[in-house]
Amino acid sequence: MAAMNHTPPTPCYRALIVDDEAALAEVVASYLQREQFDAVVATNGSEAIAVAREFDPDVVILDLGLPGTDGLEVCRQLRTFSDAYVVMLTARDTETDTVVGLSVGADDYITKPFSPRELVARIRAMLRRPRVLQPRAGRPAPTEIPQSREFGDLRIDVAAREVYLADEPVLLTRTEFDLLDVLSAHPGVVLARRQLLESIRGEPWFGSDHLIDVHIGHLRRKLADDPAQPRYIVTVRGVGYRMGTGR
Repeated sequence: MAAMNHTPPTPCYRALIVDDEAALAEVVASYLQREQFDAVVATNGSEAIAVAREFDPDVVILDLGLPGTDGLEVCRQLRTFSDAYVVMLTARDTETDTVVGLSVGADDYITKPFSPRELVARIRAMLRRPRVLQPRAGRPAPTEIPQSREFGDLRIDVAAREVYLADEPVLLTRTEFDLLDVLSAHPGVVLARRQLLESIRGEPWFGSDHLIDVHIGHLRRKLADDPAQPRYIVTVRGVGYRMGTGR
């Protein structure tokens, strides 16, 4: 009997690991590869930017404390051309560091030392968020039903993950879009900060609820939404946020 040809499955997602601790980066890459990710490593900021442009990752695991071009600057530059999820690695477990990381476009953070299994679980949770990806061999097929939501001059095309304000496109990060998607799917309903965090992360949240305020601030600025007289995202003091009418 002829031997069966066991061809390894094609990786579904691409991951870029950026850390100047090469041994740690390789460990993380090996865990992701076991989960059928196509994983590559960069050990400094300039290399990370160059690799990201060529590799087009779905997720970037990014060390905050890189020498030279640090993780914050790498994240800022990534956001000019990539909508990859960004998980920031930090050796400092303070809310200030976390807020700064989120403020430049990171989607999540994890503090060193960490469990590679926990990191992989968090990445899997992010990638389970419903969204449409550009076609690529090996990626799961999108499952969304085409849908459009309108709130005054704001139009949200859920299937295409596109947002328009007065017919002009608004460029959002994945997390910003996920947040707007959750709010707009429940117009008029007040959603607590923790509810929003757990909805966009896909898992329970045990950190500070107020980290959602960073993402809300970015979203409001991009929608030209005045917090004092909001049209789209309304603050419900002491509770959370709800979607406004747009008028």
